[in-house]
Amino acid sequence: MRRADRLFLIIHALRGRRTALPARRLAETLGVSLRTVYRDVADLQTSGVPIEGEAGVGYMLRKGADIPPLMFTADELESLVVGTRFVRAFAGARLARGAQAALLKIEAVLPAELKQRSERSRIFAPTWRERMQRASVIDRLHEAVVERRVLRLDYADGAGRASAREIEPLCLAFWGGAWTLGAWCRLRRDFRSFRPDRIATFDATGEIFVEMPERGLEAYLRAARADPEMRG
Repeated sequence: MRRADRLFLIIHALRGRRTALPARRLAETLGVSLRTVYRDVADLQTSGVPIEGEAGVGYMLRKGADIPPLMFTADELESLVVGTRFVRAFAGARLARGAQAALLKIEAVLPAELKQRSERSRIFAPTWRERMQRASVIDRLHEAVVERRVLRLDYADGAGRASAREIEPLCLAFWGGAWTLGAWCRLRRDFRSFRPDRIATFDATGEIFVEMPERGLEAYLRAARADPEMRG
């Protein structure tokens, strides 16, 4: 039996139980040694699967937990690896760390052949120093979007015209070559997309905005679909 199948069966055996399942019964069901069961359960716990209990007592899933089966094809796994590399190269440091941590958890419970496949992927997204320096800006903008913080920024449009803006940041979007910050612009009283690399300075005003339907994310996305060239 493949190790990936064994891990899946352990999770499946524990799902929905109200009492602990002894390790010996798991070993008998899977046809493996007690030592193998202990090691597999420990690996699942390290990977974040909420299994409670200990050797000699038995195991069960934490109350309220519902774990879907962790089964990936080789193509699905490579997609995750490549996605992680792109996040590390283009997103902020916060998302990059999260993507890398998630991939490590996935690889911890993969069979050897799939883990080797993930390491052999030849699709790369090199990280340049300039991108690393911009990562902190993306992190700060991302934080403002999540926490709904009004921002005051000095911005230059594509023609180099400078202006001071006060905006309600709604989302970040990556277009392959550049990021844009989708927002409600209080100066223009309309939706605008701002290029982070054209923002000279920005700071939070201390105000938290309330996202209203007529100028919230869904309305912004509708406006962006109608006018893909929408600029700051």
